[in-house]
Amino acid sequence: MGKLTLEELRKLRESTRREIEKRETTDKSVQVLVGMGTCGIAAGARDTLQAFVEEIEKTGLKDIVLKPTGCMGSCYAEPTVEISMPEMPTILYCKVTPEVVRKIVDSHIVHKQLVNEHVLDKPAADILH
Repeated sequence: MGKLTLEELRKLRESTRREIEKRETTDKSVQVLVGMGTCGIAAGARDTLQAFVEEIEKTGLKDIVLKPTGCMGSCYAEPTVEISMPEMPTILYCKVTPEVVRKIVDSHIVHKQLVNEHVLDKPAADILH
């Protein structure tokens, strides 16, 4: 690798800082866990995780911590994503493709509405009210 210019170093530092901020949990109330066990990775979880990174950056949301995690035990439904946030029950979504990620960010995280066709584990109806 050749020498980096001062401007390239600044860009690298800024990029690294943004990546570290995404993993910080302090003062963040929304938690997104992406199942990254071998079953999830084989089903496309890397693309799902990358789609969350891109969508969070695109929308400018700052209140989200995005974390990869191991297998969530629903291998048949991978890629799986768990969303925990205030005023909403914790939800486990299944078959989360990059297209579904956009729906989850817009509907669930921004507008607090479930993406019902991808909900794998939904709380009882009385909890949702």
